[in-house]
Amino acid sequence: MFIKPASADVRVPDPSQRGTPGYWLPAEGREVEFSPYWARRLRDGDVVEAPAPAAAPEPAAAPAA
Repeated sequence: MFIKPASADVRVPDPSQRGTPGYWLPAEGREVEFSPYWARRLRDGDVVEAPAPAAAPEPAAAPAA
């Protein structure tokens, strides 16, 4: 599921990222695996489900010379 912090002033830790630079959930959100932890964050209003951003289109291959 794709989630993001409910507001800009809320910092939400991501336990699966402990010890990495990505420990805090970024403001633009992130794809996470649903778990009891994220269920609690949703219930408490710390995070909201959001649509995942559209994937960037792959660049077209250069024509063969």
